[in-house]
Amino acid sequence: MTQDFYELLGVPRSASEDELKRAYRRLARELHPDANPGDAESEARFKQVTVAYETLRDPERRRRYDMFGPEAVRGTGAGASPGDTFGFGGGLGDLFDVFFNQGFGATGQRGARRQGADAEIVLQIGLAEAVFGTRRDVNLKAPVPCTSCEGSGARAGTSASTCPDCRGSGQIQRVRQSILGQMMTATPCGRCNGLGKVVTSPCPDCRGEGRRLDDRTLTVEIPAGVDDGATLRIAGAGAAALRGGASGDLYVHLRVEADSRFERSGTDLVTTLHLSVAQAALGTEVELDTLDGPYLLTVPAGVQTGRVLKIAGHGVPRLRGGRRGDLLVSAFVDTPLKLSKEEDELLRKLAALRGEQVQPPDPGLLSRLRSAFG
Repeated sequence: MTQDFYELLGVPRSASEDELKRAYRRLARELHPDANPGDAESEARFKQVTVAYETLRDPERRRRYDMFGPEAVRGTGAGASPGDTFGFGGGLGDLFDVFFNQGFGATGQRGARRQGADAEIVLQIGLAEAVFGTRRDVNLKAPVPCTSCEGSGARAGTSASTCPDCRGSGQIQRVRQSILGQMMTATPCGRCNGLGKVVTSPCPDCRGEGRRLDDRTLTVEIPAGVDDGATLRIAGAGAAALRGGASGDLYVHLRVEADSRFERSGTDLVTTLHLSVAQAALGTEVELDTLDGPYLLTVPAGVQTGRVLKIAGHGVPRLRGGRRGDLLVSAFVDTPLKLSKEEDELLRKLAALRGEQVQPPDPGLLSRLRSAFG
C-alpha cells in the first residue's frame, strides 16, 4: 500500500476531521463489497481507504504518519485480522458501526441488533410537480419482516437462545500486539453474526432470517420547491434487518423532467415571448400560459428583444418557506420573412417617415407577388 493516504481519500493534507469523515463516508458507500459483489478491485480499494481513514482520524497516528510515513503506524501483531491489518483495534466493523449505524452488518454494542440496508430509487417528476409538490406512489422490492415469526427468525413456539461462543455479547474479544503495546479488540461473533442470539429451530418461511423479500407500494411526499437532483430520505422504509433489527432508510433521488415552456433559474422560472414588429412597437396584451393558469400580460410599447418582463410570485417556492420566485418573460421580436405587396409598401412608407434608409424594391418582386396572390 504505497499510495499516499491523503490521495486515497481525496483530501488535502490540511483536511479537518469532518472533511476526512465526509470523504471516507462517500468512498465507503461507493466501494463497499455489498455494493460491488464479486469486484475484487473495489474490495481491495475499500480496504485501503479504510486503513487510510483509520490512520488519519487519530491525531497521534496521523502525526506519526505525517512524519515517518505508513511504516510508522503499521502493526506487528501476528494475530491481526484482515479488518485490522494495521493493528488499529476493532477494524472495519467498528468504523461502519460508527458511520452507518451497522448498515453493513457490523456490531459494536453488546447484543446489538443490526439495522437493515438502505434502499435507493430514482423518481421522475414534472416541473409543475416540483414547483407545487405532489404525492407519488413508488414500488419497491426489498426485505420485509416475516409475519410468520414476527421477525424473530424462530419457528412458532420456540425462541432464540444465547450464543454459546460470545455468551450473548455479540463480540469475540482478543488481545493483540500493536505498535502501542497490547490492545484489547472486539470483533463480531461469527456464529451469531453479532446478534448475541442463535436460532436452533428456524422459521420455515424465512429460514431463520426473520425477513422475506416482498413487493411494497409506498407513497412519497414531494415538498413544493424541490430541484432536479434533490434526495428525499424516508426513515425506516428501506430493507428490514436480520431477525428483528431496525429497517434501513429509503433514499428517493428526484429527476425533474425538462419542460418545453419554462426553464428554472434558482427560484425563478424563465420563458420566451415572441412578438411581432407591430406588437413590440405599439405594445399589446398577451394571454400567457403559466403554471398557475392563464395570465394577461401587458407588453409596453417599444419593447426590445431581450427585455425581461417580470411576473412576481409565479416562480418556484423556497423549500424552507418564504415567498415564491418570479416568472421572467424574455421578449423576442420576430422579423417577418415574407411580405405581401401592401405590407412592403407600408413598411417603406414608415421608413420614409422616419428617415430610415432601406434596400430598394426587388425588380422581380411585383411579378412574384402577383403570381403568389393572383
